[in-house]
Amino acid sequence: MSPDLDECEAQALKLAPRDRATLAERLISSLDALDDAENERLWLEEAERRYQEYKSGNIPARSAEDVLRDARTAMR
Repeated sequence: MSPDLDECEAQALKLAPRDRATLAERLISSLDALDDAENERLWLEEAERRYQEYKSGNIPARSAEDVLRDARTAMR
């Protein structure tokens, strides 16, 4: 995260729970307003960021089998 984003997060976490919920709702709503091309671009950027993190060894890999098993277990 950028320093500005870190500072914004720190300030947001100081808000009262109701205000944090309102802020979260507004932020999520702002993403809904993006067009399909912008959403696609953002997802591609995120996928590339995650791939680079994986390649550099900063995040572990998990098999699809493990991920699906855990997801099914969580849904029960």
